[in-house]
Amino acid sequence: MTKRFGWLAAIPALLGAGGVAAQTEAPAIDTGDTAWMLTSTALVLMMTIPGLALFYGGMVRRKNVLATVMQSFATCCLVTLLWFIVSYSLAFTDGGGMNAWIGGLDKLFLAGMEVGSVAYTIPESVFMVFQMTFAIITPALIAGAFADRMKFSAMLWFMGLWNIVVYAPVAHWVWGGGFLATDGVLDFAGGTVVHVNAGVAGLVAALVLGKRLGYGSDNMAPHNLVLSLVGAALLWVGWFGFNAGSAVGSNGLAGIAMANTQIATAAAAIAWLFAEWIAKGKPSVLGIISGAVAGLVAITPACGFVTPMGALWIGLAAGVVCFVSAVYVKRALGYDDSLDAFGIHGVGGALGAILTGVFATTAVNFGSGAVDGNVAQIWVQVKGVAISAVYCGVATFVILKVIDLVIGLRVSKEVEVDGLDLNLHGETLHS
Repeated sequence: MTKRFGWLAAIPALLGAGGVAAQTEAPAIDTGDTAWMLTSTALVLMMTIPGLALFYGGMVRRKNVLATVMQSFATCCLVTLLWFIVSYSLAFTDGGGMNAWIGGLDKLFLAGMEVGSVAYTIPESVFMVFQMTFAIITPALIAGAFADRMKFSAMLWFMGLWNIVVYAPVAHWVWGGGFLATDGVLDFAGGTVVHVNAGVAGLVAALVLGKRLGYGSDNMAPHNLVLSLVGAALLWVGWFGFNAGSAVGSNGLAGIAMANTQIATAAAAIAWLFAEWIAKGKPSVLGIISGAVAGLVAITPACGFVTPMGALWIGLAAGVVCFVSAVYVKRALGYDDSLDAFGIHGVGGALGAILTGVFATTAVNFGSGAVDGNVAQIWVQVKGVAISAVYCGVATFVILKVIDLVIGLRVSKEVEVDGLDLNLHGETLHS
């Protein structure tokens, strides 16, 4: 196998795409592994709805709550259909002569996937839906950067195009046997594929749409931090499916990924809390839950490659670095990333990916980093982050500009002032 679950170079064969490996007999379905992956899939879906929906919904102003939770729910529905139709095939099949860059079309509409189809030691259908939940949450994370100001129609077009043009190719590069996999990039559960991608896209979206009306002068404090705390808690629990599920089996690697996730998350939450306490004089609820999410993000690429001590250092670093990025860097540069999609996911994902190159050790998995004397792995990780970020940034910019040209991206000034809930959806929080 290959990296993340092995490295997904073997996946095309397991999914029936031909090649030498296809000549080998597919493994039998293991009921224990299948049970764990069914559970993990449900946990990851819970991260988007209701987890992310509540986390983001609590942080916006009251007049935009329904519009914000609607973005997560609608994205879930849209990406589910696109993954079934085309994106799964583009990410996880053999692209022939183009395999370094993109998968093929062998699995359009899940063609050839039967009850007995196997991927690793689980039904291919389970593997497909598990991967679908990753494809769902990634664009949903982007919505935090353009909260309060994008048209719902434009949001749907953006999420759909971005899933096909950005997410599927990058997933193939890293997990589907593409060129980043061949180069040795380590990404156990999505630091680059999910979080760098989402964070960079969020930053580009925030810059293209511009600042919210009244940004810097109006009160834009979260309307209900209890909702956000509940959302963060659901994200934390769901992340065990995200990270430990990426072992694709009920095994020791899943156990160490779970332990590392818990340790890094707690460390990042405490680090953010004390950084904020020192800087602002008071520790806040928004701060500790933001720190927890930063820790979840940063440990994601590393959780199956590092020891618990490595997880501790990654979590502590994420809490401090993401606090500085989300609070001070954003303020200094003046961009309006509404809910800190870039400051937490982009910065945290990149930090975690690079620190994977530091702390990865063969004592846990096959990945070898600086702690094992393989300092070159840091450069491999930096290269993976940079390539993904540049591609994502350019592609996201083009998608947004095309949508803006055709139907427009931003709601009118009147709609933004009155609120998106009533104007876009005909509902209010108390209707």
